[in-house]
Formats: sequence, structure tokens, C-alpha cells
Amino acid sequence: MKITPTKIKDCLLLEPNVFEDERGSFIESFKKQNLENALGFKIDFVQDNISISKKWVLRGLHFQINDYSQAKLINVVRGRVLDVVVDLRKDSATYGQHFKIELDSIDRKLLFIPKGMAHGFLSLADDTIFSYKCDAYYNQAAEGGIFYNDPDLAIDWEYPGNRFILSEKDLQLTPFKTI
Repeated sequence: MKITPTKIKDCLLLEPNVFEDERGSFIESFKKQNLENALGFKIDFVQDNISISKKWVLRGLHFQINDYSQAKLINVVRGRVLDVVVDLRKDSATYGQHFKIELDSIDRKLLFIPKGMAHGFLSLADDTIFSYKCDAYYNQAAEGGIFYNDPDLAIDWEYPGNRFILSEKDLQLTPFKTI
């Protein structure tokens, strides 16, 4: 597995080895030892989540605070997404900056997102299956979010916003400067 750092510290792009033959393919999508060696610290995933989204569904930008902050390992099982990570760590050199990448089930790349990030994605295909491991349990009381189109973050979602489908909850998220 090839592991490449992104512009945000500890946010890593993982490219698994894919073995294909006439029967199909085999992918080792996660190996704890390899990820921990790249990070330089231990990771213990405790919860797996899957979302299935129609084309143009935008989920996020979500985060958990304090002891419930979550590191995530994300994977697009089917379909394609534009994935966005925003650094919320005030002591970070990349605080307030974002990283975005298109992920799909063809390239099979994964993204490790460290604690202290807001995260969201835009589904670019119908029936996109988005899977992610978390190293802390979800806690509704610790949940937060930033409006996807926040002017201070200036994220270019690359597609016309009038197509996006957002939940009522995501339409009510707060501006970055209030976090």
C-alpha cells in the first residue's frame, strides 16, 4: 500500500494494492500496522458507518468535539465523491485550510482524516456507497458542523450549488468564524 501525505498534517491518501485476474480482484483496504507506521501513533477504530447517497447529495461539513473527536478512514465502495476536509485544530499550521480530492470505486483510494477536522462530501454518482471507520463513537451532544458554502473557507465544490441536495440539518450549519 502506498501512503502519501496531503497538505494537512496527518491527513493521508492511501492507495491499496489491487490484485486482479480472470476471477475478479482482491484489495487489502486496511492494515493497522501500515497506517500506524505512517502516522507515528496508534489508531483504534471502534465504529464503521456506511452512507448511500443519490447524485448531488452533499453531506457535511461535520465534526465531533472534545473527547468525541473522530479520526476516520474513508472509502468509496461504489460511485464517486468530491471529498473535503477542513482543519479545525487551532494550533495547526493549516488551521482553517481545506483539502479536497475526488475519490471513486475505480481508483479505490482511501483517505485517513485525523481528529480535529470537519469533513464533508458531494456524491457525484447515483447510489454512491461511502464507508468510513471511526476511532471514537458518535455522540449527538458533541456534534458540530460548518455550512458547506462558508465564504471564509471558500471551498470550490466544482459543481453548481443549485444541484446540491442537503438535509434540513445541513442547511442550518454554522459559519466557520463561529466555531
